[in-house]
Amino acid sequence: MKRPLRAAALAALLFSLPALALAASADAPALDGRKLGLLWALPFAGILLSIAIMPLVVPSFWHHHFGKVAAAWAALVLVPMAVLFGVPTAGYELVHLALADYIPFIILLLALFTVTGGIHIKGNLHGSPSMNTAILAIGTVLAGWMGTTGASMLLIRPIIRANDDRKHKIHVFVFFIFLVSNVGGALTPLGDPPLFLGFLKGVSFFWTTQHLFSEMVVCAIFLLGVFYALDSYWYAKEGHLPRDPTPDSPIRIEGGVNIVLLMAIVAVVLMSGTWKPGVSITLFHVTVELQNIVRDVLLLGICALSMRLTPRKVRTDNAYSWAPMAEVAKLFAGIFITIAPVLAILRVGRDGALAPLVALVTGPDGQPIDVWYFWLSGILSSFLDNAPTYLVFFNLAGGDPQLLMGTMASTLAAISCGAVFMGANTYIGNAPNFMVKAVVEDAGIRMPSFFGYMVWSGIFLIPLFVLLTFLFFV
Repeated sequence: MKRPLRAAALAALLFSLPALALAASADAPALDGRKLGLLWALPFAGILLSIAIMPLVVPSFWHHHFGKVAAAWAALVLVPMAVLFGVPTAGYELVHLALADYIPFIILLLALFTVTGGIHIKGNLHGSPSMNTAILAIGTVLAGWMGTTGASMLLIRPIIRANDDRKHKIHVFVFFIFLVSNVGGALTPLGDPPLFLGFLKGVSFFWTTQHLFSEMVVCAIFLLGVFYALDSYWYAKEGHLPRDPTPDSPIRIEGGVNIVLLMAIVAVVLMSGTWKPGVSITLFHVTVELQNIVRDVLLLGICALSMRLTPRKVRTDNAYSWAPMAEVAKLFAGIFITIAPVLAILRVGRDGALAPLVALVTGPDGQPIDVWYFWLSGILSSFLDNAPTYLVFFNLAGGDPQLLMGTMASTLAAISCGAVFMGANTYIGNAPNFMVKAVVEDAGIRMPSFFGYMVWSGIFLIPLFVLLTFLFFV
């Protein structure tokens, strides 16, 4: 079976899951978080730590068996849940997470991955400080509209070619990760997976643009300014550069139809947030609104159009492969299943086993402490995946999108900034970080080690986050 057909079959299987679950039970109840202890959170912590550690410690095993590892952690939740609370309860939690979060989340990532993978930039530029800074600035803006992964994969090879005659260039790719792979994702829900999860929970599309714009601009100006000064220093120190192995040549964009399809993705997601026909269906006690069904079907259609209309050579030149998407789909299936009991505990607040965490982020007057939300969501996003981390703190803050967008807007901004920006602190904080590292090293350029990269982030990012704290969250 051809790869596009396999992808279509996978999508069809995902859409069939609700029907299968519906047949399992007619009135499955939700988990009662008051009856759950902290042991139920161990599989969630386990799968996140596996994602963070195993690719570094046992890369070969992880490469061949990451799907089985994710399935094992998921089974440690589903099996005890079915035994202790009944198959209907386990089935309901599975269907609710699939319909409300997992399926739309994966379909959007699939659409962005497919469309951006069909855009190829040919040609070469000269990697001067001004040109490098301009590329980073453009990538930071693009990341908000085509995703941090899409923008990173689109621009990393052109910036490698632009700097292939430079002796000192590691800082270029480190700051590329800071800005394009992370900071720029704060503009819209399309930019970074955590923000799309917020959109699925009811946060309006342009809320992030309005409420995170100042924080993003501060980060971008600070980092671009520091980068320009650093790059200028190293550029001047190099003196006469060797002969450029890839001389300057005109820039051309291949696969331009995908730019139109990218705009279509933005329009479709906007439609699902603004068009409210008031029509819905209920599957196994889970309500699915018509606009969300239409959105997901249209996004799959855009994927099919991209595969059909993009010349094969364009994807070959981009080293396009379904492997990263398959990995994300398998790992997030495990993450969304293992997070179910954690969310149930958080829903009951002070009555649940995570009451100490609730107390830590809540003042004596019952008001949220934004500083704690910013740093705790950020620290966890640095070493774990930032999408489920966002979801945990979103629910910890009450989980009511209208309240969080209104009187608690500063708290939602703190959570969003922590999850998006601090994903840049380590290679494992956000998926594009490691992807950029892999592409750069594949080009024969030695990147900093895991802890070496943390020295860079500690020097340049932590002071920036301290500044953000005093400017916006105190």
